[in-house]
Amino acid sequence: MKTIQEDVLIVGAGPIGLAVALSAKKRGLDPLVIDAGAVVDSIARYPVGMTFFTTPELLEIGGHPFACAGEKPTREEALKYYRGVVRSEGLRVQTHARLVGVEHDVRPEDGGILCRIQGEVDSADVLCRKLVLATGYYDHPNRLGIPGEDLPHVSHYYDEGHQSFEKDVVVVGGKNSAVEAALDLFRCGARVTLVHRGPELGQSVKYWVKPDLENRIAAGEVTARFNALIRSIDERCVTVANPDGSEDAIPASRVYLLTGFQPDFDLFRAIGIKLDPETKRPQIDPETLETNVPGVYMVGSITRGKRVSEVFIENGRFDGEKVFGKLRAP
Repeated sequence: MKTIQEDVLIVGAGPIGLAVALSAKKRGLDPLVIDAGAVVDSIARYPVGMTFFTTPELLEIGGHPFACAGEKPTREEALKYYRGVVRSEGLRVQTHARLVGVEHDVRPEDGGILCRIQGEVDSADVLCRKLVLATGYYDHPNRLGIPGEDLPHVSHYYDEGHQSFEKDVVVVGGKNSAVEAALDLFRCGARVTLVHRGPELGQSVKYWVKPDLENRIAAGEVTARFNALIRSIDERCVTVANPDGSEDAIPASRVYLLTGFQPDFDLFRAIGIKLDPETKRPQIDPETLETNVPGVYMVGSITRGKRVSEVFIENGRFDGEKVFGKLRAP
């Protein structure tokens, strides 16, 4: 396997990872950015036609204006914007390349951090002086651990409702993603059942969305099963455990398990980053975002452990200024 040398390796080509790369470039560095998926892969996984809740100026990185047709940008406009930033800045981004291992104190004169990268086409060892983790959490859904979870018609990501026209669909979850998916599926002509382990929809559901679904449920247009747990999934149905201990089968040709996501804590532990046992928050310097492992930094939502919802593009896009704030251009 070939070995290459880099001053900075950034793992994650999401908006925050790209913003960190731009901060490095402003200081005379030329970082290598890798991502296990596509550029801004988390946005690419958003539902087709989705509109952001925030306005475009809060999604801007590197001083590049974000123009959009409406008051708020769509998924497609965001993908185009971030691709444009990569092109115009000449960022070196290697997509579909995953970080699979890290060693420390390897050839200190060359940086001392050895990162093993496994790519679709090519793999390499990267020796770097700074390793910045901007991995986010969208790659790691909260799995239910039930039979049938990996069947072809089951997904932890919602795409769009058209393919489910006049089909039986089960949506699992009670927060924004599940509620919005259930509404979209209903309006696309699907027969929708929402299954949620809680007694009611989550309190964090958007205030203008929640009554919409509640009205659909009251009208019998969407079926809701609260205080219910998914036991198994097969090719034709979903088996649900009810509060009284009974079980029954719900017909389903498509199943969306929209139960949230979490950072790759196993990767962080393997690197040697200390995590709080309860919150999973990493041990980092709040001023520089350097972890307890010298030369390894964390940015974005993963700095909050389990509470990933505390960081969005809007506030995480400035983390690069902390990581590289004390660096001077050569």
